[in-house]
Order: sequence, then C-alpha cells, then structure tokens
Amino acid sequence: MLGSKPRVHLYILPCASQQVSTMGDRGTSNHSEMTDFILAGFRVHPELHILLFLLFLFVYAMILLGNVGMMTIIMTDPRLNTPMYFFLGNLSFIDLFYSSVIAPKAMINFWSENKSISFAGCVAQLFLFALFIVTEGFLLAAMAYDRFIAICNPLLYSVQMSTRLCTQLVAGSYFCGCISSVIQTSMTFTLSFCASRAVDHFYCDSRPLQRLFCSDLFIHRMISFSLSCIIILPTIIVIIVSYMYIVSTVLKIHSTEGRKKAFSTCSSHLGVVSVLYGAVFFMYLTPDRFPELSKVASLCYSLVTPMLNPLIYSLRNKDVQEALKKFLEKKNIIL
Repeated sequence: MLGSKPRVHLYILPCASQQVSTMGDRGTSNHSEMTDFILAGFRVHPELHILLFLLFLFVYAMILLGNVGMMTIIMTDPRLNTPMYFFLGNLSFIDLFYSSVIAPKAMINFWSENKSISFAGCVAQLFLFALFIVTEGFLLAAMAYDRFIAICNPLLYSVQMSTRLCTQLVAGSYFCGCISSVIQTSMTFTLSFCASRAVDHFYCDSRPLQRLFCSDLFIHRMISFSLSCIIILPTIIVIIVSYMYIVSTVLKIHSTEGRKKAFSTCSSHLGVVSVLYGAVFFMYLTPDRFPELSKVASLCYSLVTPMLNPLIYSLRNKDVQEALKKFLEKKNIIL
C-alpha cells in the first residue's frame, strides 16, 4: 500500500497538460467550490527536481542581490539623484517583487509532493504578477521618453523632467498596472472551472488557467486580446517613436565620441526592452499544443529578466560602477 501513493501523483500531474475533449469527461464545478489548484510545473523526471531547485535558487539569489543592491546604491549616492536613476530604482523594485511572487512557491514545489496552491493564493499570484509586469511595461516606456528628452532636448531636460513629472509617470505606471490586473484577475476567476484542478504551469497564469474553464472562452479571449493591445501597443509606440527621434538626433552629432556616449546611455534600456518584450511575445505566440515552450518563455521574463536587468545597467553604466565602488569602499572602511 505504501508504494501506491506516488502512483497517484504521477497519474494526476501529466493530466495537467491534457485538455479533456468532452464536457461529460470534465464535470463542471463552480469557481466558488474550487478550494485549491495543483501546479504541475515542468514535466521532467523527479531526479531533475533538485537541479531545477538549485537553478531557481541561484537565479533568485542573483535577483535579490542585484536589485536590492541597485536600489541601495541609488538611494545612498547623491550623484544618482536624477530622473533616469529614479526610474531605474523603481524598475529594480518591480523586478524584485514580481519575481518574489513566483520563485519561492516554485522552489517549494520542487521539494514537496503536495504541489497545491490555495484558491486565494492563486488569485493573489495572478493579480500581483499581472500588476508588476504591466507596470514594468509602462515604466520602460517612461524611461524611453526620459532618454528622448535627455538626448534631443538636453538644455531643457532638468525643466521638462521635473520631480513632479517623474513621480506622475511612475504613479501612472502603477495605476495602469493595477487597473489591468483587476480586470484580468476578475475576468479569470469569475468564470466556471471544471473538475480538474491541475494547472500546467509553475505559477498561476491566465493562459494555463483558461484550459480549466467550462465556460465559453470567446468573449474572454476577445477582452484579453483587447486588453493586451491597449497595454502593449501604446508602450511600444512610445518606445519606437522615442528611439526614432534619438537615432535621428545622434546621427547629426559630428563627434564620434559624442555619438558613442549618446548611444551608450540608451543601449542598456534597449537591452532590457528587447529581453522583456521578446520573451512575452514568444510566450503568447507559442501555440497551446506546446505548453513546455510557454513555460520556458515565462521563465525568461519572470526570473531571467529581473536577474539580467541590474547586470545590464551596472555593466554599461559608469555612474553605477563608480557608485558601487564607492559603496564597497565605505563598507571596507567600516569593517
């Protein structure tokens, strides 16, 4: 009898990736009756769970070290009291928190046989992740506008990018993220779920949750598509138009050194934008019949991107490097 217990888990988890074809097989149940879900995670041999745990632990430790370090340096060094670093500090804050929504639970599931997450926990995970990821998209657009003003109108930079405007841009990013998250979360959890509780993912995301719905998904998908367009298109347009003006202005600079300096201030931001949007587009353009590819894409923008962002900005930014060197020297003196 002891040997039968693992077989139950091995039977349940693979079912997470399969959509049952008939309504009779599914057995409907109202969402209010759903008490928890099962996060199937990655479909790998149990022996690889230790390797995945160590990989997640390493990445999450790098996220904590990099983003907390970046926020500490920005808050303690007066030379970094500029709009660009104000935005960068908020970017580190967002990266830190939305990765923290996912990574700890995923690591626990690698060790635990009970891979369940409560209904409330699933709602909170989807809400917080949607909040921070959408906020980051709008914040990156604000950072592109900041670089546009700095390069195209340098004499008016301190006037146009005032403390008030920077605060409004950040607050507006959080507001848009909150509104989007409320709509997406309420839209997801007001539909009826079927008897299956297995979510074929390593966290609660709207796309794998849709596979558990018994309701008609046409309206849900249309609203989701419209919401995505409202979120993604304006931010991408702002970024593209800002960099069109930036490139046009930089090409007019006769000094090679001046061009190099101008491009260096934008290369870090472009790298972050490329990694984030590339992973997001890859995930949502991947067909449902390839759920493992979606998980890899989700892994990129939920954990890899927050790990890379501090490295990209610190390696390409002399001000951050000097501030970090000064901070470490102070610590050595104290010690």
